[in-house]
Amino acid sequence: MNPLNELRSAVRGGVLLPGDTGFDGARRPWNLAVDQSVVAVVEAADADDIAALVRYARSAGVGISVQPNGHGATGRTDGTILLRTRRLDTLDIDPTARRARVGAGVASGRLQAAVAPYGLTGLPGSSPVVSVTGVALGGGLSWFARAHGWVADSVTAFDVVDADGRRRHVTADREPDLFWAMRGGGGDFAVVTALDVTLHPAPALYGGRVLWDAEHAPAVVEAYRRITATAPDELTVWLDLLHFPGATPMVAVDATYLGGPDEARDLLAPLDHLPRPLSDGRRVMTVAELGSITAEPTDPGAGLSRAELLPELTDTAAKTLLADPVAPLLSIQLRQLGGALAGPSDSPHGPLVEPWALYMFGLATDPATATAVADRQRALADSLPVSGRKPYTFLNPDETVADAFAPEVVDRLRAVKRRHDPDAVFRANFPVGD
Repeated sequence: MNPLNELRSAVRGGVLLPGDTGFDGARRPWNLAVDQSVVAVVEAADADDIAALVRYARSAGVGISVQPNGHGATGRTDGTILLRTRRLDTLDIDPTARRARVGAGVASGRLQAAVAPYGLTGLPGSSPVVSVTGVALGGGLSWFARAHGWVADSVTAFDVVDADGRRRHVTADREPDLFWAMRGGGGDFAVVTALDVTLHPAPALYGGRVLWDAEHAPAVVEAYRRITATAPDELTVWLDLLHFPGATPMVAVDATYLGGPDEARDLLAPLDHLPRPLSDGRRVMTVAELGSITAEPTDPGAGLSRAELLPELTDTAAKTLLADPVAPLLSIQLRQLGGALAGPSDSPHGPLVEPWALYMFGLATDPATATAVADRQRALADSLPVSGRKPYTFLNPDETVADAFAPEVVDRLRAVKRRHDPDAVFRANFPVGD
């Protein structure tokens, strides 16, 4: 008999064990290129159920890996119970105080839809289906990061279950070391059941994607550099080199502006002097519609990513981006950073001084394609003046926290881990002990 059968009586939520119908599907992460082996999958009913699970796991000597959906999965889950937190879906909005209480299973798009009618916004990234909690635990880069900093900078409190199975409310005043570590250091310290976040004013928003044939890429890149050289913090502009299967190569500029359309059009005017685009989706929009800009997939798939940070975008670097075909990658994205991200931040990442993030993505449909994608990513990174540092939420499964943080920060995170989870009950996607 499987000793983990006792799990079914220890928790009220759903439990799947190896051999159960649906187990293989339940254990799979969002990125199907990651093989995720676990001894059980638990869909917790609520925070008390999570506390019961932690107490059971601790007594059984089994670790717990937490994933709402598994967007950041790395495969470091062997021998653990996979905890799904999707049913923790509480969402309470206080528009007067500009605060939101967000359950661990709430997706970014749902928060945005709830706050949009009040002229407010959270700090959403490019995908509406990732969890608010998962992004915040990794620091989080948002469309509005230039105006408001890391996603984690807007977190004011965490409700957690600790390694002893106790429910706790974590704030900067009550538990400063744990609060610091969880605002960007990952999920290695406790299970988050909910968090409190500050909302930001967004009475007006203009944005969208402009798309050209790749033959115009050099002119688009130069226009992009002119726009970003003087962009206010309310404006964020991304550049995308694209080559989708069955389509010709293309180049796109994605933009959001926290303000009115007239000012936005003036700031983006260099785009209007370029050759006629294939499409121009710029418009007045609500913060609930941000996911439509890049239209990232909302269903799981197998992919390989690599990110780098660039201290500068020189003439040589710009030419390097265009020197070789995008394929076998699907996309090469250059994200404008700077603004508030470069300012003070009492979080593991601290100030993000590099003004550019490079994100390279390709499909891993078979071993040969996966190798070709990784080789192309490596070659491009090696040809650019990268800083060697990466944002936590952009790490790929081959990387560790040492690729995101300075050595002294890693040491501090490990000290927090030893203090709050000395028996390593929790195993994050990127454990701080690795």
